[in-house]
Amino acid sequence: MLHEITLTVNGDPYTVAVKSHYTLLKVLREQIGLTGTKIGCENGECGACTVLMDGDPVNSCLVLAVEADGHAIQTVEGLSKDGKLHPLQQAFIDHNAIQCGFCTPGMLMVAKGLLDKNSDPNEDEVREAITGNLCRCTGYIRIVDAILDVAKKGEF
Repeated sequence: MLHEITLTVNGDPYTVAVKSHYTLLKVLREQIGLTGTKIGCENGECGACTVLMDGDPVNSCLVLAVEADGHAIQTVEGLSKDGKLHPLQQAFIDHNAIQCGFCTPGMLMVAKGLLDKNSDPNEDEVREAITGNLCRCTGYIRIVDAILDVAKKGEF
């Protein structure tokens, strides 16, 4: 049985037909075509699929698509504007906080969610915010530094 849902993704409205077991991750990637949100563990352990739902970070692999009906979703594709990188994206580049890049979309979205709610986090608060996002390449020092740099500059 299909359910019709409507959600706003990166400011654009979408109406899609979904089966009751489809996840938000599946809908974003396969039906809407936004592949920046990564498929990782698919059980909420790695954070690669993190998006913002109504401004709060969620693991899109754990959110059923029907639960997202009527909600605002922001993905990594929604960070840049008019071809210009979001300050967080630029800071990740500037601080060499990216190696393989697999965790980066989820890290960016968690960071965005944090800074939208707390414009001046300390290092412990940043580390706490990214706790659910695994990085196997860079470690976390450069990622934390990038987030703190953006917060310090106040340009998010």
